[in-house]
Amino acid sequence: MFGRIIMIALIATVAWAVLARGSSGAGKPEHYLVKPTDTLWSIAAARYGGDPRDGVWKLEQANHLRDATIVPGEKLLLP
Repeated sequence: MFGRIIMIALIATVAWAVLARGSSGAGKPEHYLVKPTDTLWSIAAARYGGDPRDGVWKLEQANHLRDATIVPGEKLLLP
């Protein structure tokens, strides 16, 4: 009896491992083309809810920016 339970558990584990697949929940990365009047603050305020400072930090980190300086025509990765 105990052997059957172990065997069923083993088969179920192997079946789960074979049928499991990665998640595509993150989706495709989005990009934003900076316009002449844009600032990181304005992009973060429009894009992310809550305090824009957190959005500015996310944008700086995702785009490897040293400061909040951006130029028109620059392409930003939106986290």
